[in-house]
Amino acid sequence: MQVPRATRLFVKINGERHYLWRAVDQEGEVLESYVTKTRDKKAALKFLKKTMKRYGRPHVFVTDKLRSYCAALREVGAVDRQETGRWLNNRAENSHLPFRRRERAMQRFRRMRSLQMFASVHASVFNHFNSERSLSSRANFKKNRAAALDEWRQLCAS
Repeated sequence: MQVPRATRLFVKINGERHYLWRAVDQEGEVLESYVTKTRDKKAALKFLKKTMKRYGRPHVFVTDKLRSYCAALREVGAVDRQETGRWLNNRAENSHLPFRRRERAMQRFRRMRSLQMFASVHASVFNHFNSERSLSSRANFKKNRAAALDEWRQLCAS
């Protein structure tokens, strides 16, 4: 399985702090999003179990140094697979930027459920259209972008 990078994001809903847990693969695609009110072991465990149920058990978990991850991985039996480092989690941290940009345009969230729905939909749409421009020629990039747009239009029509 791909090496997921797990991270959490602080989001305010009606003045209260909530946490958006996200798993990102090595190419920057968001695999899973989960919203909680806490950032404790219970929330980390639920997030990890949900992600592993959908994508399988990875060889390595790249996380930040939040102790909840270590406690949750200990319970799952994968504490020896956790890697933390100064720059290892950059891919996950950079995946927050498009989300924050869109969040600002929406003028924040009012309910936890609307945040959860937005995060999952935004991730799938962003993953569909985001292709690394620097990795391909201009002609290939335009061809891939047109194919993604055609596929999107077919999905919306049905």
